[in-house]
Amino acid sequence: MTSFFKPLLIAAVLAGAGLETTAQAMGGPMGQHQRMDPAKMQQMMAQRQADLKARLKITAAQEGAWNAYVASMQPLAGMGPGRDPETRKKMHEEMAALTTPQRIDRMNAMKAARDAAMAQRHDATKTFYAALTPEQQKVFDTKAMMGPRHGGGAGKHHGPRQG
Repeated sequence: MTSFFKPLLIAAVLAGAGLETTAQAMGGPMGQHQRMDPAKMQQMMAQRQADLKARLKITAAQEGAWNAYVASMQPLAGMGPGRDPETRKKMHEEMAALTTPQRIDRMNAMKAARDAAMAQRHDATKTFYAALTPEQQKVFDTKAMMGPRHGGGAGKHHGPRQG
């Protein structure tokens, strides 16, 4: 009987240790997700935009279109992962006080706001794209929408560089 429980106990201890290690690697105790500092996120976004502007070689005549494009890419106030804990807590409390149909209506309204903001960003991107030369459009097509892992970010490369 002990020969059965001993391997089971060892497996359970190892599994628990593995979960704890994974949780620590993810940035904290299990169940806690660390959010990136909003100031750091803003700094990363600004760096990415500066890199894109340099790659596109924006001219003085295109500066207005660039500024309008960058302004349209700003996060919506009070939405997204950059919300502070107090705002998130207040939002959860407000949602908890609503009935289910009211919560559904609130979620639909928030989705509509996100969809409208996305449509505005799409329109701004198309307007900016039209102001670019064909060469700049090629750069934008390959770099603008890609993250740093794919060569579109702030110069960080993960994995071998493509020649």
